[in-house]
Amino acid sequence: MARLLLGLLWWLQWLPLSVQAAVGRSFGALLYRVGGSRRRIARRNLELCFPEMGTAEREALVRDHFGWLGRSLLERGLLWYARPERLKRLIHVEGDIGLAARSAQPVMWLVPHFMALDVAGVATQLFQTQWVGSIYQAQSNPVFDTAMRRGRLRFGGGEVFERHDQGALPLVRAIRKRRMAFFNLPDMDFGRKETVFAPFFGVPASTLLAPSKMARSLKMVVQPVVAEMLPGGQGWRVRFGEPWTHWPTDDAAADAATMNAWIETEIRRMPAQYLWVHRRFKTRPEGEAGLYQ
Repeated sequence: MARLLLGLLWWLQWLPLSVQAAVGRSFGALLYRVGGSRRRIARRNLELCFPEMGTAEREALVRDHFGWLGRSLLERGLLWYARPERLKRLIHVEGDIGLAARSAQPVMWLVPHFMALDVAGVATQLFQTQWVGSIYQAQSNPVFDTAMRRGRLRFGGGEVFERHDQGALPLVRAIRKRRMAFFNLPDMDFGRKETVFAPFFGVPASTLLAPSKMARSLKMVVQPVVAEMLPGGQGWRVRFGEPWTHWPTDDAAADAATMNAWIETEIRRMPAQYLWVHRRFKTRPEGEAGLYQ
């Protein structure tokens, strides 16, 4: 079944992006209907983050979100199999993507979980020359795991470090020895270890301290990156922002709050494209009831 699905992705990538986008939105509508648990998670997240919205408005946002989610899943075929020349035409880069190659210090890209996240990864492979590393969560299905690794590394410009018991040590060594740029995904709930409860839309959210601590200890330049899916066949936009001059500080907990506030600002620009099907508030402060009951 996994090989059949990968074959479908390979076939779809030959179609015009406008056709793929329409198929993806329809696929998202199907996911909305059959994905009861993820639909409920998205509804709860939006209820917590946008209490000022009415129920109908939030439900419309959930439906829109699933449309973008369906697109993002099917358009992996383009990212994994399409010719680099085609991808370069479809990916619109804004800002200083070449900073990492010029910087005397290693660069950390802070990349929140928007639907076009993988497009940002491809952009760092196709539009700049610095070696790129990222942390990778192994997939339970070995066929998908192999396909995802191969797809993300097919341009030969980086490597992935699997999340395991050694933590980030192999990644840190690579950054120190090779000035490797770090493609960092900082906004998921990884439990209580090395985290702090920082506000996220006013709700305490388990937030990693590692981005701030790593950037400070390795004297990294921190550059925010946001990827956006454009309507129809227009492609994707990847924005490389100005490097942060105020971050990190010597207060990692305050840095976590600052980072979450920035992510909030970006979400308000395009709320339907954030990863609402992730249980962002799964881990709760001691003694507090769960939010996804």
